[in-house]
Amino acid sequence: MSASSSTAPSQSFVQCKKCRKTLFTAEFEAALHVCTYCGHHHRLSWKERVEATFDPGSWEELDTEIYSGDPLEFPDYPMKYAGSQKKTGMRDSLVSGTAKLDGNKVSTAINDFHFMGGSMGSVNGEKITRALERGADEKIPVIIFCASGGARMQEGLLSLMQMAKTTAAVEKCREAGVPFISVFTDPTMAGVLASYASIADIIISEPKALIGFAGARVSAQAGVSKVPNDFQHAEFVLRSGMLDKIVERREMRPTLSTLVRLLGGNLEGVKNGS
Repeated sequence: MSASSSTAPSQSFVQCKKCRKTLFTAEFEAALHVCTYCGHHHRLSWKERVEATFDPGSWEELDTEIYSGDPLEFPDYPMKYAGSQKKTGMRDSLVSGTAKLDGNKVSTAINDFHFMGGSMGSVNGEKITRALERGADEKIPVIIFCASGGARMQEGLLSLMQMAKTTAAVEKCREAGVPFISVFTDPTMAGVLASYASIADIIISEPKALIGFAGARVSAQAGVSKVPNDFQHAEFVLRSGMLDKIVERREMRPTLSTLVRLLGGNLEGVKNGS
C-alpha cells in the first residue's frame, strides 16, 4: 500500500498524506507505513497488519464461508460489494482467525478500511462475534483491530443488530475470564465504537486515530462549539479517560505481546482444569 496515489513511475518514492514530504518506499515500508518526518500513521491493509503484528506463518484465517446478501435490495449494493471484493481481494470488510504472538495463541479479527470503509454489516458482526466466542471457548486472549466508519447503511437494521450481538459476545469472554484487547486505528467511529470496541478490558490506540460517534460535520451541525483542536482524536480521547494507552505502530507488537503474556498466561491452566 502506498501513502498516496501520487508516486514516481518506478514506485521508489511515496508522498506522506499528512506533511506531503517525499519518502523512500523501502524506508516507508520498513517503518510500517509511518512517516519518518511527521510520524503520521498511514492506514494498513489487513495483510500488512498481520505481518506487522503476529509471528511469521502463524496466522490462520477462519470463518471464510460467510458472505453478505442484499436483504434490503439496496440500490447498487451488490455491484458496490462485488467491486470492493475485487479491489481488496477480501470477502468482506473484516477477517478473523487465530495467530500467535511470541508463541502465545490468540483469537483475532482485523478490520480493513479499504473495503467499504470497514463498515460493519451482518458478516463483519458475525466474524467479530465468532472471534470473541472462539476466545471464550478455547481460553485464548482476543485482539480486535478496529478501523471502521460505523454500521453499513445498505443492510439497515441487520447492520445495527450487530452492535447488540457483538456486545453480548464480549460478555461471554468476561464470563470465561478471557481478556479482550481492542486496538483503535484510524478511524474508529459510530456503531463500532458504540459497541464491542469501547467495552474491551484493555483499549489502546494508534496516535492521532480518528475516534468518535458522529463525524465532525455532524457535530458542527448539532451546534457543538469550543472544542479543542484534537477533538475526536486519540490524544483527546486519552485525556477524556476512554483509552488506556496510545501506542506507536513500531511498539504495537511488543505491547500486545506483553499484555497477552500478563493477562492470558494462565489461561491454558484454566482450560485444562488445573
